[in-house]
Amino acid sequence: MFVTAPLMLLLAAAPQSGDAVGAGRKAYSECLEKQIQPALDKKVPLGDFQSSLKTQCGDKEAAFRAAIVADDKSTGMSDKDAQSDADDQISEYKDKIVGEFEEYSKP
Repeated sequence: MFVTAPLMLLLAAAPQSGDAVGAGRKAYSECLEKQIQPALDKKVPLGDFQSSLKTQCGDKEAAFRAAIVADDKSTGMSDKDAQSDADDQISEYKDKIVGEFEEYSKP
């Protein structure tokens, strides 16, 4: 599927070991990726697509967030900074998926 090529580049940069952050990243990004084509096929409006990401991938987002925070805190990062790092990483994945959806939605 041509829609997923840019996301695959993000996955390639993910840690390849069996760590929780890498596993969480992979599960979350795969879930996000799976939402694009069905939404394109149904001609879902952008706002509805964005809302559906939380509904469809919320559990994987929560697991990814928890893994990032736990990993960051294990290296001595404060809870506030760990939460901010998790927010940034999750936002990056959502922005990438929404950008792809917008690009492929264009006539």
